[in-house]
Amino acid sequence: MRLGLRLCATLFLRESVRALSRHKVRSALTSLGIMIGVAAVIWVVAIGRSGTERAEEELHKLGDNLVWIEAGSRNVNGVRTGSHGTTTLTPEDAEAIRREIPLIRSVAENIDGSLQVANETANWTTRYRGVSPEYLAVKRWQLAEGAFFTREQVQQAESVVVIGETVRKRLFGNAPAIGATLRARGALLQVIGVLAAKGPSSHGGDQDDVVMLPWTTAQKKLRGKGFTWLDDVLCSAVSPEAVVPAIDAVTALLRQRHRVGQGDGDDFNIRRPDEIIKTQIEQSRTLGLLLIGLAAVALLVGGIGIMNVMLASVAQRTAEIGLRVAVGATPWAVRLQFLGEAVMLSLVGAVAGIGLGIVGAWVIESLVGWKLNPSPQAALLAVTCSAAAGILSGLYPAWRASRLDPIAALREK
Repeated sequence: MRLGLRLCATLFLRESVRALSRHKVRSALTSLGIMIGVAAVIWVVAIGRSGTERAEEELHKLGDNLVWIEAGSRNVNGVRTGSHGTTTLTPEDAEAIRREIPLIRSVAENIDGSLQVANETANWTTRYRGVSPEYLAVKRWQLAEGAFFTREQVQQAESVVVIGETVRKRLFGNAPAIGATLRARGALLQVIGVLAAKGPSSHGGDQDDVVMLPWTTAQKKLRGKGFTWLDDVLCSAVSPEAVVPAIDAVTALLRQRHRVGQGDGDDFNIRRPDEIIKTQIEQSRTLGLLLIGLAAVALLVGGIGIMNVMLASVAQRTAEIGLRVAVGATPWAVRLQFLGEAVMLSLVGAVAGIGLGIVGAWVIESLVGWKLNPSPQAALLAVTCSAAAGILSGLYPAWRASRLDPIAALREK
């Protein structure tokens, strides 16, 4: 048994390497197809995972089971009629949602617009959001330093502001921002906090280029007298499963409060941006599967190349095969030798493909800016597939070699 195992190992490894080393260029070119296929599998899996992770990160940044209610409806083409100047959404609506819909955990009033803010040394045009303290929880936003304003400060419309990281850099640089005073439309606002950096949105906008203040302060000191409505109400459902029924409950409540007649269109709009990002995630996964399929085709082409080379090798080595059989080599030994050569070609290509995949992922990461982490599982899958391709592509040539008539083979010169 031990002698049989040693013989198998010799035929499968040493003789395979010896036979392939006689034609180094041909062997290298044959392994090239497998190398490219393995590298392609590693690349597409890494890119697909990176795209999915980025979309899932955006989904997390979007909010905590977000239910986003906008003032104004949408027309038949899906274009929003606009919230600024639309008076259909009021603070009383937000309070009614808090009070009457148990599926909603948090409610944050929202007023927004562009604003120029300035201190003693610089000024910057940014976007402001007048919100309630629940906004941080709804949008899953953290503070880097300082504190957020309280419900009491909202009720008293205090002149306090929390700034984003971009605004902090533009106005203060490396100087401390907490306690400083900003001027905005004639109002003096004291900085009480700095938001943690959140990075760009899924649409490329700078989420950190923002200042936040109590929505009551924004109404009275930025918008002016007579402004009593909201642009948006941002809500957080109690669970992901509760989002859809919460939307139905909010829709029914607001239609009742706004006295919208049966068959008439809503004078508000409830957005589901998470559905857009979930669709992006599904599309990313589908595209990843498609690309993996294309990479598998590359492996298949590489396997066909190995089969062609092995068939040519059988034709060229007919006399050698006949001599081996004549001196006592069994058909299974001949099959094992040629099968070993095919598998060795595929494994060499697979190892080179792993190296190319890692280097290529680093190059793609440098060019595109995506964080690519080649998956060990993808590399293992690619090597397994390449070994399978080697075995399958070597079976027929090995069988054909073992079926040669030794007398006829020895006559070949």
